[in-house]
Amino acid sequence: MSRLLKWGFSFFVAGLLFIAVVYLFLSPKLPSPESLRSVQLQIPLRIFSEEGLLMAEFGEKRRIPVQYEDFPPKLIQAFLAAEDDRFFEHPGVDYQGLLRAAYSLAVTGEKTQGGSTITMQVARNFFLSNEKTYLRKINEIILSLEIENTLSKEEILALYLNKIFLGHRSYGVGAAADVYYGKKLEELTLGQMAMIAGLPKAPSTTNPITSPQRAMDRRNYVLSRMLDVGFITQSEYQDALKEEVSARYHGREIEVYAPYVSEMVRTYLIDEFGEEIYEKGIRVFTTIKAKHQQAATKALQDALLAYDKRHGYRGPTAKVDLSELPDLAASEQFLKDFSIIGSISPGLVLSIKDNSAQVFVKDFGQIELPFSAVSWAQPQLSAYSMGKKPQSINEVLTVGDIIYLRALEDDEWQLTQIPEVQGALVSLAPEDGAITSLQGGFDFFQSKFNRATQSKRQPGSGFKPFVYSAALEKGYTAATVVNDAPVVFDDPGLENVWRPENYSGRFFGPTRLREALTHSRNLVSIRLLRDIGIAYTVDYVQRFGFLPEQVPPNLSIALGSGNAAPLDMARAYATLANGGYLIDPYIINRVENAAGEILMQTKPKKVCDSCAIPAADISEEEALMQAELLGFYPAKQVITPQNAYIINSMLRDVVKFGTGRQALSLNRGDLAGKTGTTNDQLDAWFNGFNPKLVAISWVGFDNPSTLGRYETGGRAALPMWIDFMRVALEDIPEQSFQQPVDMVTVRIDPETGLQAQPDDTDAIYEIFRKENVPAMRGGSSTSAEEQDDSLIELF
Repeated sequence: MSRLLKWGFSFFVAGLLFIAVVYLFLSPKLPSPESLRSVQLQIPLRIFSEEGLLMAEFGEKRRIPVQYEDFPPKLIQAFLAAEDDRFFEHPGVDYQGLLRAAYSLAVTGEKTQGGSTITMQVARNFFLSNEKTYLRKINEIILSLEIENTLSKEEILALYLNKIFLGHRSYGVGAAADVYYGKKLEELTLGQMAMIAGLPKAPSTTNPITSPQRAMDRRNYVLSRMLDVGFITQSEYQDALKEEVSARYHGREIEVYAPYVSEMVRTYLIDEFGEEIYEKGIRVFTTIKAKHQQAATKALQDALLAYDKRHGYRGPTAKVDLSELPDLAASEQFLKDFSIIGSISPGLVLSIKDNSAQVFVKDFGQIELPFSAVSWAQPQLSAYSMGKKPQSINEVLTVGDIIYLRALEDDEWQLTQIPEVQGALVSLAPEDGAITSLQGGFDFFQSKFNRATQSKRQPGSGFKPFVYSAALEKGYTAATVVNDAPVVFDDPGLENVWRPENYSGRFFGPTRLREALTHSRNLVSIRLLRDIGIAYTVDYVQRFGFLPEQVPPNLSIALGSGNAAPLDMARAYATLANGGYLIDPYIINRVENAAGEILMQTKPKKVCDSCAIPAADISEEEALMQAELLGFYPAKQVITPQNAYIINSMLRDVVKFGTGRQALSLNRGDLAGKTGTTNDQLDAWFNGFNPKLVAISWVGFDNPSTLGRYETGGRAALPMWIDFMRVALEDIPEQSFQQPVDMVTVRIDPETGLQAQPDDTDAIYEIFRKENVPAMRGGSSTSAEEQDDSLIELF
């Protein structure tokens, strides 16, 4: 016996020495558990609207970190029962479990039990690989002991529950509850908690979406373990067993659909912070207003669909052979490659009878489509012509057609098609440039090209207000008369002899500038530009943010022959809306890390009439100091308030009497704007604003081609602007444009633009800067005192 004891003691001492040598050899090579205190879990990038509504999430791993005190006790117990019921008792390594695993290995020759504790899993997940070797196991044991000496049990468990992979891109229990049940942790039932606790064993193959039955078996095992260790009662156990598998995949719910905005933000952050943005839990709060963005998306899609309908039906998207259709359920398979876009869904024509069609609509089911839903579908022949109006549904549809349908009210559907024409809409606050909505095309997943920021199109007549502003700066007035008559130019800057004309083809003779802008008279604009000088104008319009390369130095710029993106036009028109200040459009308000600390805060240029020091008169250092105090940079005034006000008043007349008259349907008196239509109707614009909001709408083909006869800015683009502004201005009270000082209203002769005689009965009122009041009609000069008798002061 004594010899046996000696052998046993010697073996024990040798074992201790071996463990000590292994520990001393391996320990210095292992990472420090202290780093777990500052571990950065991989959390996706999230982008939010101004109100904090989710617009996008980028990242391979879905994770919703949870603090230990926010884990439901039953959830913790479910994991302990499934993975490590002695977690709060052992020192990080459960020797009983290891002995059981060793015994099983000795008896069966196979590693059927791992003996891993939760702490050992934390060590493996954060520091080690998943390779099954004895060296890794020894490293795991050593690290687990050190982790237990460094962190509390609660900290270890929180790391485990937030880190572990649980299937379908969900990492951590918070994400798993969201992915499988669309719930927060505290909303889960006992059965659902047990289901999640059963996932770590085989998350990819034994989860309730991929393998419902295997997942249920695993859930029931977890429940039985909870009962065995006393975490739940027999009654709770029985009730949980009765729960059916209710899991289904829940994608991250996007609350505001703004993919063009999200892509702009993602691209910027990549350049600014690198690829780590996808893992650091960065949160970006944009300037996008949810209501504005939703209105912009709908307005743009409605306008493009309306244009498309005006130009006829191009036929089905595809055709299939229905003899291969085994049953109705298989219809969905034919439609799997065709996407739902907003209110537009793909459908398969199953049969036609009695002038109606049976159509299977993706994600909806079978519907009956009457002839009235397709009666508009005249065949499209060209941009200028269509075929005969159909008399029966057979002339439009055939069995096997894959078509697109638009959902209307009362579960009715109408034949439609994905437009080939494209468009853009952008809105911003003129006081600081905050972009409140941006839609860069009909559908982002159809085309990722962002026309609101990346396209460079001719602005057409929408550029005229800046030419007129340049003229006002040179002393011209809204009453200055310019002859609207035929003219031929042999301009060296143009390729050929140029014979411009008005859109109507008519000429109107001597015309006041106000009337010319209201009715978009091309010839007046060209003559005006020639009078004030091309070089001067090219230099002047850069005050509105245009770059030299956007403004060709020839007479055609009077008709908007340069190039601009809708966002460029929004910035320029903001200067007219805010009283003459140049702002910089911006879309990111602030960027936060996962802890809520601000990484970046935008300090925009902002209109600031009350700032003590004019922005133009301070140094860069003083501007930075002032921005720190104010939270923004005072915007620079680039045109006078009087100039901006006169252009405003002229653009209000465009809405009241001119090419923008449709906007009167909004029943507001504070709207101003300008249509834009280029040669051959390649581009259609409406640029409009009120004192609080600027919005620009554009319609055109990506490869420029004619929109067709009569598709002007007023027809193709203005309805989009109206639909957007109707929603965006709904809660904004009507307000007048602020009247600057040194301005007067004068009775003038509408024919000559000169001051009217006191007895003139056809005189009209016009607004002027005091120093630009015209002479009296009839050639008589008046003194300043005499002039004052015919002026109406507006300040």
